[in-house]
Amino acid sequence: MKKAIRISLLALGAGMALGLPAHAAPTLVESVQGYTLQQDKVTRFTGLVFDQGKVLATGDAAALRAQYPGAQRIDGQGKTLLPGLIDAHGHVFRLGFKTTEISLSGTRTLAEAQGMIRAYGDKNPQRKWLLGYGWNQVNWKLGRFPTAAELDAAVSDRPVRLVRVDGHAAWLNTKALQAAGITRDTRDPAGGRIERDASGNPTGVLVDKAMALVNNVIPPYSDDDRRAALAAALAHMNALGLTAAGDAGVTVAEDRIYREFADQGKLTTRIYGMIRDTGDDFKALSAKGPLSGYGNDRYYLRAVKLYGDGALGSRGAALMAPYSDDHVHSGLLFMSDAAMQTAVKTAIKAGYQVNIHAIGDATNHQVLDAMEAAYKDVGGRELRNRVEHAQVIALPDIPRFKSLDLIASMQPTHATSDMNMAEDRVGKDRIKGAYAWQTLLRQGTVIAGGSDFPVESANPFYGLHAAVTRTDHEGRPIKGWHAEEAMTLPQAFRAFTLDAAYAEHQEKTLGSLEPGKWADFILVDQDLFKVKPADIWKTQVLETWVAGERVYVKDGKR
Repeated sequence: MKKAIRISLLALGAGMALGLPAHAAPTLVESVQGYTLQQDKVTRFTGLVFDQGKVLATGDAAALRAQYPGAQRIDGQGKTLLPGLIDAHGHVFRLGFKTTEISLSGTRTLAEAQGMIRAYGDKNPQRKWLLGYGWNQVNWKLGRFPTAAELDAAVSDRPVRLVRVDGHAAWLNTKALQAAGITRDTRDPAGGRIERDASGNPTGVLVDKAMALVNNVIPPYSDDDRRAALAAALAHMNALGLTAAGDAGVTVAEDRIYREFADQGKLTTRIYGMIRDTGDDFKALSAKGPLSGYGNDRYYLRAVKLYGDGALGSRGAALMAPYSDDHVHSGLLFMSDAAMQTAVKTAIKAGYQVNIHAIGDATNHQVLDAMEAAYKDVGGRELRNRVEHAQVIALPDIPRFKSLDLIASMQPTHATSDMNMAEDRVGKDRIKGAYAWQTLLRQGTVIAGGSDFPVESANPFYGLHAAVTRTDHEGRPIKGWHAEEAMTLPQAFRAFTLDAAYAEHQEKTLGSLEPGKWADFILVDQDLFKVKPADIWKTQVLETWVAGERVYVKDGKR
């Protein structure tokens, strides 16, 4: 009998990178503390066998050595092995573009942000427009939006557009306002708002659909820009242990690059694409119907992403009653009830799953009504339609998620990021139906875990930590923010694995390490099920494997 060959992960990865012939024998990863979901329970194993990119078995490593005597053996060195994690809702190209733009994430004051913007402008004199993201006036404790004049103080010689942390407002300097032709005579577009001073003059912030006024005059990205952004995003996701991600809003140009990367074997994180809206992109991309399994299951395009409202932080989320901290505004519905129902039916009739951004209780109610109407008129319940964010829900509407078989696609870090202002925005009564994970789970609603990156960090261990603790990384508040809605660790683990796969119609091939599924797995530096919940966010990914091939190793070595 041929003696089993004991090799290191690094050596195996090097052989694959060089394009060496694949071994006929299966591969056994042994000496691991493995966890996966099996028959609705978290099960443990010490060995994993895979062949031709798919799982053959998990179990006791010694027994697997006897069962597969000719297998190549990889020493896991006692590390923890988990199924590859899945982010059900992110923005992949935006994540990649972040690498070249101004990042104001984490800034604590307006002055700090101004300094960073000024420094970026000085280092990038060749850029005709300065673009960036991540500002949050709540963290700056301004009590208002920043102004064009304050941005002019940092850069005034060329246009600057900076998108708020939630992606639902843009901060412009005077040059950008002028380039967009925005004056006191410019009317607010439907679903958007131009912030104005007492005299009606634009102050420099555009909310929700008003952002299109400036977006339309910014020079478009080229395909080379998109290729660079996608490569950067994939590398980032690989390093965080994400083996699959849902891209919430794919355009024709982005679809083209995804297919190109899949054809070239470069799509190292599986992508579940959602076509952006039911307009021109949908008409072009849906001509041949939903796409599944492209490039050996690396790319799917079988969903549509609709947009119902804005976000809480910019008071663009549509509420049934005015904001508790701003009695003049109740947010912005992006579509009328009739338009929403038409869009839902259009997507369903074409065979696409419908995933709708809904933050405020008014929007969630509108979405529920639209889904109910669509099921009566055109069917589509079996498509596993989703509400993206499902953030603030009127208590009587929560049971409708179950009765309509809707998946709640939710991002746990939104709760811990928003806890500094969410209750101020909606008050003590409405907060009872906000970020209500445990309430939804108890009634049997599936929650697909995600991050909404780059609005939040793409690190899924941050999401697992937030889901279980409802605290920030410093452990605040001590007992957790509305801790009654926290998930258990098995629930959170499932949300970022098997239920995220279910939400993407891929639970038979992804989400757990069971025979016949893709060998998508990660090795991490601590046992997720033994560390203190407060330390979950500190987990470091050591290696990421997709279809039995290693796509990432920390620091380039074991």
